[in-house]
Amino acid sequence: MAQALKEREPEAQILFVGTKRPFEQRAANLAGFEHIGLNVEGFANRSVVNKASALFKLAFSFLRAFAILLRFKPAVVLGVGGYACLPCAFAAKILGRPFAVQEQNLVPGSANRLLGPRAARVYAAFEQSKEHFGKSAILVTGNPVRPKLMEEAAKIKKPEGDGNFTVLVAGGSQGAAGINRAIMEALEYIPAESGINFILQTGPAQFEAVERVCRAWGGPCRAQAFFDDMATVYSVADLVVCRAGATTVAELTALGKAAIFIPFPQAAYNHQEQNARVLEQAGAAIVILESELDGKMLAQKIDFLAKRRDLIAAMEENSQRLGRPNAAADIVEDIFKLMGKKAA
Repeated sequence: MAQALKEREPEAQILFVGTKRPFEQRAANLAGFEHIGLNVEGFANRSVVNKASALFKLAFSFLRAFAILLRFKPAVVLGVGGYACLPCAFAAKILGRPFAVQEQNLVPGSANRLLGPRAARVYAAFEQSKEHFGKSAILVTGNPVRPKLMEEAAKIKKPEGDGNFTVLVAGGSQGAAGINRAIMEALEYIPAESGINFILQTGPAQFEAVERVCRAWGGPCRAQAFFDDMATVYSVADLVVCRAGATTVAELTALGKAAIFIPFPQAAYNHQEQNARVLEQAGAAIVILESELDGKMLAQKIDFLAKRRDLIAAMEENSQRLGRPNAAADIVEDIFKLMGKKAA
């Protein structure tokens, strides 16, 4: 969204305010944006002492956020969830600055649930999110997808007529133990000469174990801890086996990919399953709960879809119907409206 805003208004000044976790600072700086960290912590599943400590830090962060906004003088404040956005949103309210929130999941998190009714606008990823925000001013935009991903994917064409069915198995940048375990078991039930080609993103912790199984299987199988070029692996995949985080769902629908979702079972408010069910109901995905997952079941699902290219084509079409590749630009145009500026 920040990059889309800079494209729309190159002279715009943008400040990120988040937590003090190093990866946030690093990500913002690498993208060319200033980042200030607040000393905030979550409350969920913590002891009474730790909750009291988190509450004290949050109260202090309100004063810090107020000072930041007085210095930066923003025309609008946009919160994307998390405890760090609470102090900034309330400081904006006190200073008379419009603030909006963007919710990535179908079910909003605690911060956005609290801020939604007080926001000038709620940018929701799913139509079904409306029921969770009551009378808030909701605009369904979908989730922003990195423009670079879309641009690079558009340049890549999957080879036609090679006879292979390519499955991308991705548990996220850190991998997913449950998915890795299931795919290692699944390879025992899939013949090496089946014509199914596997691309496995394992995360660093289980890379060696998965790679060993991959080599022993004997079929076309490429394992890697992490892929820097997701556009390429997405583009060549006929089927993606993955979690159902908001960004993943947005990318798959923007690219029109068929999926088997294995939602992360510990996700807050069970939001990953909720996200995945939307695509399942639309005929774009199959959902397997991790509590029901085993290698044999996963192998059967993959084998079934590999033999039903007509079904894969229908899933891809249904997925693309849900895609919102212009979400970031749509949000930016509405932000300008909130600021009282004429949209381009």
